[in-house]
Amino acid sequence: MKTDSKTILVTGGTGYIGSHTVVELQSQGYKVIIIDNLSNSKPFIVDQITKISGVAPSFHNIDLNNADMVKDFVDDRPEISGVIHFAAFKSVGESVHSPLKYYRNNLNSLIHLLSAFSERKTNLVFSSSCTVYGQPDQLPVTEKAAIKKAESPYGNTKQIAEEILQEVIDARKNCKAISLRYFNPVGAHESALIGELPLGVPQNLVPYFTQSAIGKRGAITIYGDNYEIFDGTCIRDYIHVVDLAKAHVEAIKLLESQTSKNYDVFNIGTGKGTSVLEMINAFQKATGVTLKYTVGSKRSGDITQVWADITKSKNTLNWKAELDLHHMMYSAWQWEQYIHQNPLLQTL
Repeated sequence: MKTDSKTILVTGGTGYIGSHTVVELQSQGYKVIIIDNLSNSKPFIVDQITKISGVAPSFHNIDLNNADMVKDFVDDRPEISGVIHFAAFKSVGESVHSPLKYYRNNLNSLIHLLSAFSERKTNLVFSSSCTVYGQPDQLPVTEKAAIKKAESPYGNTKQIAEEILQEVIDARKNCKAISLRYFNPVGAHESALIGELPLGVPQNLVPYFTQSAIGKRGAITIYGDNYEIFDGTCIRDYIHVVDLAKAHVEAIKLLESQTSKNYDVFNIGTGKGTSVLEMINAFQKATGVTLKYTVGSKRSGDITQVWADITKSKNTLNWKAELDLHHMMYSAWQWEQYIHQNPLLQTL
């Protein structure tokens, strides 16, 4: 169902998940304003979004760490009725080596955003993560699982951010929020016009697959093959980025309804765990390309296995994943080939 042209602010809207979410919002009739400092994305993504949706989102290069700039920006735009907050650093490994960088950026950006909307009614969807669970005691993990000590500073920023949100929402009567704890996003838009665009060496699994397959990288390194699971490689719940993007739209719609809680959390995954070796096999089957790989040491901050219980998302958020591993791998490969064929895009 189309909306009545409500305006949503998307922070980090030129990033991987953000850009796909902007497309889905516009397809549902929302007007979108993007703010992004382009620290982990490229400005040409705005043009790509426009090509897909036929609508140009409003884009502004703003750093959320500048509290005064954020406040002035929000004050000048009373039409904003909702916010989807993606803007954050996201590498587990980097956060272990540079924890202050992550605490400073990921927490200040949220605090400044909440402060800017302190006098206004708004709905906020927060980009959280399954890392808040640490290594759960039971699988699949539900939203009621105990929040254990995070395995990385990145995961801890998500835990702290959720606590900040809960306390701010409890103190205010003019704001509602949902935290989406999503699992491992992969894949790209079916148009192959947007996808994951890592700057430098990829920190995530599938972009390394695609860059290795196209000859940009060498063999893939599997970080540990002696985990105490069936094939020795760690297990994650991988979700297609388009399914994930659609979950954000459903979260906004729920917040706009009269039935939502003031604050709630939802797992966003497929409900199925897949090992690293299974991912390699799925990529090879979907693309016909053979991947070379070696085995390295386990990485600090990595957990053994996790996948989602998605019952609550199905029943309350009215959402479930639709796209399978084949779609994830095939679309990621199509996107990699598009970038390879258009190298000037990465300089824009």
